[in-house]
Parts: sequence; C-alpha cells; structure tokens
Amino acid sequence: MKKIPTHLAIIIDGNRRWAEKKGLPVFEGHRQGLKKVKKIAEWCKERGVKILTLFAFSTENWSRPKAEVNHLMRLLGEAFAKSNIEQANKKGIKIQIIGQRQRLPKYLQKIVEKAESLTKNNKAGVLNIALSYGGRAEITDAMRRMMKGNPRPPKRISEKLVEKHLWTANLPSPDLIIRTGGEHRLSNFLLWQAAYSELYFSKKYWPDFTERDLDKAFETYVIRQRRFGK
Repeated sequence: MKKIPTHLAIIIDGNRRWAEKKGLPVFEGHRQGLKKVKKIAEWCKERGVKILTLFAFSTENWSRPKAEVNHLMRLLGEAFAKSNIEQANKKGIKIQIIGQRQRLPKYLQKIVEKAESLTKNNKAGVLNIALSYGGRAEITDAMRRMMKGNPRPPKRISEKLVEKHLWTANLPSPDLIIRTGGEHRLSNFLLWQAAYSELYFSKKYWPDFTERDLDKAFETYVIRQRRFGK
C-alpha cells in the first residue's frame, strides 16, 4: 500500500461499552483492549508505520471509579511485562511514555522507566504510549518548563521553542489520527500536534477493531490531499 503514515496516533475508545454490550464486566473490556494493542503494534510494523502513539489513559480518566483505575494500572503493568519489553527490544522498537508520569503508581513508574531505558537506543520504530496524558496539561507543562530559570521576552517565544518543550519534542506530528468507538472528537489528545493531522473515525469499539479496519483507515488516508494550508 502506498503512502503509509510515518506517524500514526490512535485514540483507544470503546472498551467499556464493548463489555457492557456483551454483558461482561468492564474489566474484561479493558483486558480485551490490551490484547488488541499488541495486535495493532504488529500490524503497523508490518505496514511500515515508524511511529505509533496510543492514547491509553487520559488525565480525565483518573476520575473513574477507583476499582476501575486500579485495574487499569495493573493491566498497564502487565503490558510492560519483561517478556513484552524484551520482544519489542529484539525488534528494535523504542518505547516512550508521554504524560504526567508522576501521577502513576510508584511501581508502574519504575516499570516504564526500565522499558524506556532498555529500548532507548533502538532505531527500527517508536511505540509512544500516552499515560495520564492530556493535551492541555502538556501545553501548560511546556509553558512552565520553557520559562523556568530562563524567562524570555514575548517576541522570543516561537512555535519551534514551544515544540521543544512538549512531551513529544523528539517526534514529528502524527500524519493520521484514528479514533475508535464512534465518537468524533479529539478529547484533549495531541492538541498542538494534531493541527494538520488527518482524522479518521471508526464506529467499531476498540476490541472489535480489525486489521481490515486499519487498512480501510489507511486507504482513506491515501486519497487525502495534505496541503498544510498552502
């Protein structure tokens, strides 16, 4: 397939509704969603996607019931299991985390730090996981860090300077953003970076999203004309 996006971002949505529709516990929806994450990473690598960013847990998700949040944290810990990280490392995949990691449980912070450390020099691709992430929080944090210890006059503040202080500073903006679950909004995801991203919305709940659905999104992307305002 021609014109595969270099950077694909996905808003993972619909795990809870998938479970409710099937009369299953919410936790099972999240577990099936994690299985789909593993598959999507494989499908993207096979198709030549170099950077995959997954919106796994938002700053707003902390307001969910405590039992559900705790379950999600445990699932994320499983996702970063030693065997999974070693497999990604063998494939040359660099794992990165963006978000307010200080809000994550201490044990999970240590797990993700180990994953990043082990894979930091890999060049074959990037798996970028947005955990406790919010676009507004990212921009606010960038402003704080940009001004900390080195106040700048307004005329010296540029877009490039802001981008250097974003959590995605070392990555290009996403070419394509897919959202599953039937909603048609970004929900505070990559607000700065999505300025010229192509958007694709799928009615499928995340656990039901298939390899064919991914190809349909790419087929739509292929026919888009990206003029970037020119």
